[in-house]
Amino acid sequence: MNKLKVLVVGCGNMGASHAMAFHLREDVEICGLVSTGESKVKLNEQLGGAYALYSDYSLAMKETQPDAVCISTYPDTHESFAIMAFEQGCHVFMEKPIADSVEGAERVAAAAAKHGRKLVIGYILRHHPSWIRFIDEARQLGKPLVMRMNLNQQSHGYMWDVHRNLMKSLSPIVDCGVHYIDVMCQMVRSRPVQVSAIGARLTEDIPAGNYNYGQLQIRFQDGSVGWYEAGWGPMMSETAFFVKDVIGPRGCVSIVAKEASSAGHSDAIAAHTKTESIRVHHADIDGSNEFTKPDTWIDLTDEPDHQELCNREQAFFIEAIRSDADLTEHVEDAVNSLRIAFACDESVRTGDMIRL
Repeated sequence: MNKLKVLVVGCGNMGASHAMAFHLREDVEICGLVSTGESKVKLNEQLGGAYALYSDYSLAMKETQPDAVCISTYPDTHESFAIMAFEQGCHVFMEKPIADSVEGAERVAAAAAKHGRKLVIGYILRHHPSWIRFIDEARQLGKPLVMRMNLNQQSHGYMWDVHRNLMKSLSPIVDCGVHYIDVMCQMVRSRPVQVSAIGARLTEDIPAGNYNYGQLQIRFQDGSVGWYEAGWGPMMSETAFFVKDVIGPRGCVSIVAKEASSAGHSDAIAAHTKTESIRVHHADIDGSNEFTKPDTWIDLTDEPDHQELCNREQAFFIEAIRSDADLTEHVEDAVNSLRIAFACDESVRTGDMIRL
């Protein structure tokens, strides 16, 4: 089998993990590492120093002629980088979100379809066995569902630099929110009809008009409702920063991540995908209103770490290319979750409830 030539664009946190996933595969050849700063040098050293380095994306595309491109740059470059790749006949793996606007996301999806290339968005939770089980257990609770989720990050040091750079183009409830909006949509598979959201600017370190704390609410056509909260910065509280909880008529299911939700882990990327245990509470009661079933604890033996999840994402991407998989629903879901997230962002900025 011919090796797939992959150009890695963006060599920071996620880009480095994806590059490692490609580096470990015998059927992939990394043809170059691209970043505007020194992150590519550090990454190249970690990978043995064998790869060509570029600061200019278009030059790297021209010189390496890749089969596929892995884009892990800041969101404001996603649209232009992806479309350039499609126009040169490349498949694209791209970290979420698909673009920094709904219209941009639609243009990326249209370009993938026009050129007949594969587009995979980095919704890492879709490849985590425990999150897949969490979603499945939520679907057993009946309708409507009440979905409660957050990920507040007491970011400092390097991660505060990352978050401030992200907030130049996107708010926390858009950048992180698309993950959990996607999870909610998978749980209910019902059309979202209404969103409302609030936000606050808690620091002078971000541009005027932007906000580093946000909370959104979604109402679905089947009566289900969802809530998500995200805040970034050194001022954020670590009290109850990790909530993953779903309630339905038949009971509730929760991710109980004791280690991942402990003090000091809120801005650790590796902790964000940990589940550790799933707790299922059964609502069945007897004539005296006492519970008839004990809570069920689910501890899955397959608990991949962050790097292994990135390995699985890239295995999915490569298999989609090799097997010519139909990714229509995958791309539609990515655009849809971003559309909902931006509607929530609009609600923060206008103070209005947004009907979808």
